[in-house]
Amino acid sequence: MKRVFIEEIKASEEEVLLKGWVHKINDLGKIIFVKLRDKSGIAQLVCTKEQIEDIRLETAIEVKGKVKENKKAPNGIEVEVNEIKVISKTYYEKLPFEINSFKDKTALETQLDHRTIALRRPKIRAIFKVQSEIETAFKDFLKNKKFEQIHTAKIIDSSTEGGSEMFTINYFDRRAFLAQSPQFYKQMMVGAGFERVFEVGHAYRAELHNTWRHLNEYVSLDVEMGFIKDEFELMNLEEEFINYLYKHLKNTCKKELEIYEIELTDEVKIPRITLKEAQEIILEKYDKQSPIGNIDAQGEVLISKYVKEKYNSDYVFLTKYPVAKRPLYTMPDEIDNTLTKSFDLIFDGLEITTGGQRINDYFMIKENIIKFGLKPEDFEFYTETFKYGMPPHGGFAIGLERLTMKILKLSNIREATLVPRDMKRLTP
Repeated sequence: MKRVFIEEIKASEEEVLLKGWVHKINDLGKIIFVKLRDKSGIAQLVCTKEQIEDIRLETAIEVKGKVKENKKAPNGIEVEVNEIKVISKTYYEKLPFEINSFKDKTALETQLDHRTIALRRPKIRAIFKVQSEIETAFKDFLKNKKFEQIHTAKIIDSSTEGGSEMFTINYFDRRAFLAQSPQFYKQMMVGAGFERVFEVGHAYRAELHNTWRHLNEYVSLDVEMGFIKDEFELMNLEEEFINYLYKHLKNTCKKELEIYEIELTDEVKIPRITLKEAQEIILEKYDKQSPIGNIDAQGEVLISKYVKEKYNSDYVFLTKYPVAKRPLYTMPDEIDNTLTKSFDLIFDGLEITTGGQRINDYFMIKENIIKFGLKPEDFEFYTETFKYGMPPHGGFAIGLERLTMKILKLSNIREATLVPRDMKRLTP
């Protein structure tokens, strides 16, 4: 008999073969109800004492039984067990925390210490079903727009952007770095003839942050697009993606969204506000002074509050950041050359995207490298492409964990990270 996943059980079936873990045991005397859990859901089994002798929570079992209708059971179906076989025994003395309770008060750090056990809880695993579908939507959306997926090097010879601290590694007795972004490479691939590229890959930042919103290793959803008109074309593309994503999640993650009581809007319209305007709003409305040329974490929360009240939007694009606050490849604004054609996307009080138009002129990028106190010869691998007709281009990067966290309204980015790496955690 072929195994059936729990979500595939039909009332019309006479007998099924199920495999999974023992999630819960309810002993009612002569009859014992066992909740069986697999990756797709939970089924109620009707067993006898003899059948579940020596079986305890989290034992991996194989079950054959008859399908019966029962309105009180999950999905209105239960399985009357004919045969149970233990596939794998358990050897624990005590579970580190309850797996079968819907609400778990276990501290996040304890859950992360026992990550694979915590992930057996359906509510926690639902996070990563949503995250998987975010990535699927990202890929499908861009492929439909004639983008090609690429995979760039994560061990590099020099800093790609500067600013953030970088992890150094010993590379055959030479100093190398872990890439904090695929930025240079995705630009180079636009110039190499791909025109439109995207990447889903890890990024590494040795920043001394240990907060609810920071990781030292995260997944970046990167986009780079050639032959653009300006940075607003990129904002339009990302807005279109967010709308595509919401429709996709409604279709593929209905159960998971219900678990977290999330109702996604039918249409996302994202206001665009210059950074200067945002700073003025934050000061006037909330009496909050912003850092020069930026807004801080509290400022992101306050501008989101304002946008929600005025535009009923969870998102806002902040545009026209100063040259001094953007990387060396960012295109200056043609009207005010102290500003750049760049933007951040703030989602419910948290920056999830940085993007903008890039410099595409060879001499201009070389001059900028010098202005940033760097040596052009160290970047010849990057600037060579610009000698041979680099089209106007730009792109953006979305933090996958941050996007997941905000969609599900989680309180800590580690909840949306399968195996977190921060300042204190290198295991599991």
